[in-house]
Amino acid sequence: MTTAKIENPPVASPKPSGGIDITEKALARVRAAMAKENISPAEGGLRLGVQGGGCSGLSYVIRFEDGPAERDRIFQFSDVRVFVDPKSFIYLHGMVLDYEETLIRQGFVFNNPNAQKSCGCGSSFS
Repeated sequence: MTTAKIENPPVASPKPSGGIDITEKALARVRAAMAKENISPAEGGLRLGVQGGGCSGLSYVIRFEDGPAERDRIFQFSDVRVFVDPKSFIYLHGMVLDYEETLIRQGFVFNNPNAQKSCGCGSSFS
């Protein structure tokens, strides 16, 4: 009787907790928009942030920039860079940016585990 030694394949390490993630669907939309706006992926990127306002207290900020600010956290997703300022990161860590396209609505969706409540439009939270 022979015994075979079975080795488990290496398990991929989990993503660092507390970072920011983007779905493939959202990345495709960001790439297309960056090309349309002539934003160089090598230098520019997507700015994610929060600012005071909105019906729930804080509003999401999403825009393109030519480069990161001095103290930004920079997240790399293939050829797309995402810039987040230190104050916004407090509210956005662990967030997943997705893109939704339905008959009723089309746009980016912020899946934020830090949001206690959000408004109906999904663009503000507290």
